[in-house]
Amino acid sequence: MRMVFRGVAASDGIAIGPLFVLQHAPVEVEERRGVAVDAELARLDDAVAKTKQDLQSLHETALERLGPDEAAIFTAHLQILEDPEFVGATKRQIETDQVNAEFALTTVSNQLVALFEQLEDDYLRQRAADIKDIRQRVLSHLLGTGSANLSNLTHPVVLAAVELTPSDTVVLDKRRVQAFITDVGGRTSHSAIMARSLGIPAVVGLGSATASIPPGTTVIVDGFGGEVIADPDAAEIARFTERMEEAAADAKVLATLKGEPSVTRDGHKVELAGNIGTPADLAAVLDNGGEGVGLFRSEFLYMNRDTAPTEEEQFTAYRDVAERLAGKPVVIRTLDVGGDKEIPYLDLPKEANPFLGYRAIRVCLDRTDLFRTQLRAILRASHYGNVKVMFPMISNVSEVRRAKQVLAEVKDDLRREGVPFDDRMEVGIMVEIPSVAVAADLVAPEVDFFSIGTNDLIQYTMACDRMNERISHLYQPYHPAILRLVKMVIDGAHRHGKWVGMCGEMAGDETAAPLLLGLGLDEFSMSAGSILKIRQRVRNLRFADAEALAAAAVHEESQEAVRARVARWLEQAGEHRS
Repeated sequence: MRMVFRGVAASDGIAIGPLFVLQHAPVEVEERRGVAVDAELARLDDAVAKTKQDLQSLHETALERLGPDEAAIFTAHLQILEDPEFVGATKRQIETDQVNAEFALTTVSNQLVALFEQLEDDYLRQRAADIKDIRQRVLSHLLGTGSANLSNLTHPVVLAAVELTPSDTVVLDKRRVQAFITDVGGRTSHSAIMARSLGIPAVVGLGSATASIPPGTTVIVDGFGGEVIADPDAAEIARFTERMEEAAADAKVLATLKGEPSVTRDGHKVELAGNIGTPADLAAVLDNGGEGVGLFRSEFLYMNRDTAPTEEEQFTAYRDVAERLAGKPVVIRTLDVGGDKEIPYLDLPKEANPFLGYRAIRVCLDRTDLFRTQLRAILRASHYGNVKVMFPMISNVSEVRRAKQVLAEVKDDLRREGVPFDDRMEVGIMVEIPSVAVAADLVAPEVDFFSIGTNDLIQYTMACDRMNERISHLYQPYHPAILRLVKMVIDGAHRHGKWVGMCGEMAGDETAAPLLLGLGLDEFSMSAGSILKIRQRVRNLRFADAEALAAAAVHEESQEAVRARVARWLEQAGEHRS
């Protein structure tokens, strides 16, 4: 019976094939009290040791098949497993409650999973899958259940699962797995990142597809549109087969743009960069021709642990990215916590309106011990590449000056210690609060650049919680008010000779690209998979035409009118105006 499911387009491409459903063996964990504590601690140590061996093997497989950056996912897993606080918390649970090892491990890992899954930031929320992956492996050794193995498939299939872990995806054989679909997950989950690295089409977040589609059913996976069709008719198969051929041709064209400049037909150049959360994410940016990193979300280094990362840990991560970029810029955002990003060991207060409360730069200016440690690490890394720093959640000039004062004091400390750093490192701010957007010309003299965080700027401007489904229709990136704010920021910065980037989702939106180009945006920073598509669009347009489009769009009365205008303009232009 024909069924259609819609989810998240996680990896581009189209595939047609029979469905193979991966069923992870259910892990039943019973609580046993009054156990022999020493014996349970020994069981845990043995299971952890075996899991480390598994991860080392997976790291070697990923290194051989995908390269060092994707293999770093398993290095990160090893670091979590080797973190004395992670294993230590489990041991303390065993000792305090005299419970069995598997129950203690499940309790501790469930707390971490719950912490990540409540976050609004999709990238960070998807990190819950890493904890689940590690837990599954340790439990399999504690219980002797073994792990699912995808390396022995005998014929080409479309793989389906409730959720795929990085351990699952690294052993996928492209000759056998034509695509995969999952009930949960998002574009920033590690399995999705690996799918893009492998070039396997993927659709995730499908809800009930795994349980609804019988194994062996022919399915079409549309990784471009996020659609899965079960039991398609002959006409659909023919149509999507033709699209597969077109997509293959398009991919070849995009691949030729990897080393090309991001310049319009009339010679206007912009910079296309990528957003990352860890050094492991950099490979995808470089593989897609990224001209740098426009947003390094440093808060990921602070999560999934019981204490703040040391200066040395942070320095190592920042230096790694700076060196691998070999002179291309990396913009490191200082610690952005609070709001949806809770870190228990920081003991931040519970607030009625956390998104408008004690978060980001407000925490850093209050907790200068944390701030100084991070700034020291960033400054030290600046000696090894083109590092820039930016402060998030800025609402006024005073906050910028206070943050710069702390930075200046840290520089003085490093000079006295004889530690090298780039004294001319650029300093910028995130523009995500309307007060700064409106007063951009007043703030611009204090900084070297702005980076517009559209996700929050739209949310604050429209007074709309974008995670609230009942009012999500009010989250409108193309609303004339948003476009006008973006224009105010760009104009205010340019009047003072400062450049402006954008690191929100809007930067990677093909429909928004001509508008942002026409408004004068200098740098677009986005998910790695969007870079070549935006480059193609930029290279097919004339800057003068995009300017005229943007000038007209800001005078429309609604988002719908703006979208309609852009659609007409692109259709008339054929993305190739002369």
